[in-house]
Amino acid sequence: MAAESMDALEASLQRQGTELTRTTGNEFATTLADAVVEPAVGTDLSALGLSYGDAPVTVDPTPKELLAAHTGVTDVRHAIASYGTLALPSDARGTEPVSLYPERHVAVVPESVVVPDVATALDRVGDDFDVGDDSLVLATGPSATGDMGALVYGVHGPTEIHVVLVTDR
Repeated sequence: MAAESMDALEASLQRQGTELTRTTGNEFATTLADAVVEPAVGTDLSALGLSYGDAPVTVDPTPKELLAAHTGVTDVRHAIASYGTLALPSDARGTEPVSLYPERHVAVVPESVVVPDVATALDRVGDDFDVGDDSLVLATGPSATGDMGALVYGVHGPTEIHVVLVTDR
């Protein structure tokens, strides 16, 4: 991934008040444990070659565990650097509810899924749709609404986002 896209992602996340921690695959479990506020639930990250290790995360949570969780940990299908937008799959693993119900969402972003702009993301989304991965949620920053006047956070999703960027080096 080009350094410019990584820098753009970091700047976009910073503008929206989203935390970013860079780590490697080898240091992932330790980094994640520092980003999680218990109780925590998450989706299986083994397809990324990542393990929760000793991080206190319940994988495949029950509805009760999901509702009680303070942190939800998921992977991200694409990250759009220019906006800091995360494309989250809506899948059978429960990525969407795990990312939306808890107050804090920890998004695991492999460096390989960072794209520079919306046009590139749409090309990749088109490829995903072609193979049947045809449902996803685009999220930019913490949940916020101004429908009732003053800006209110957390009405439709998490109030905090923390991106753990897993670099290839």
